[in-house]
Order: sequence, then C-alpha cells, then structure tokens
Amino acid sequence: MSDFENCNGDCNSCGSDCGGGATITLTLDNDETLECSILTIFEAAGNNYIALLPLNENGENEDGEVFIYRYTEENGMPSLENIEDDAEYEAASDGFDEWLDSLEYDELVPAED
Repeated sequence: MSDFENCNGDCNSCGSDCGGGATITLTLDNDETLECSILTIFEAAGNNYIALLPLNENGENEDGEVFIYRYTEENGMPSLENIEDDAEYEAASDGFDEWLDSLEYDELVPAED
C-alpha cells in the first residue's frame, strides 16, 4: 500500500537532517498515487497509528486534511492499514488531537537552557 522514503517515523532518533520532511507514497484503491508528508507516528488505545498530510504536485497541502492509518511493522517493514471500526477511529483521532495539543503546549512553554 505504501513506500517510505528513508524514514522510520521517529524524527528524534533517525539522525537524518530531513527536518521532518519525510514522505510516503500511498497507492489508493483506484491505483492513483498520492504523496504525503509524515506528520507523526503515535500510540493510542494500545495501537500505533500514523498521521499523513496529503500533498499536491507542488508539495503543498491545500485543505489541511490529515489521513490516519493503523501502523505496524513486521520484520522492520512498515505497513499501513485502513481503520474500519468507528470506535477505533475515534480513539486514533483523539490520540492525534493529544499530539497536536502537546505541540501547542511545547510552543507556549519556553525551553530551559
């Protein structure tokens, strides 16, 4: 379903100088491909999820839409799965909202030197 470009999803530990600009190419049900920026991989309700920001041909997001998929790894290979259950999707959305809230909190609280 997807191909990662040099990213394991953990921007803090990969040692890359990408600045968080890692992308993934999704192949949609109609075989169309869509480039997405990886926002984060996060845990919610005992599962891992990945949040993706779809990009247009200019590498920009036009509408702020975010895609959330269940994220797993098997033998070091990442895999994305659609979330079919409404309750699971709600839990994943809440986890993503908490991640966004933590970013806003980090911006409000100055780092100690």
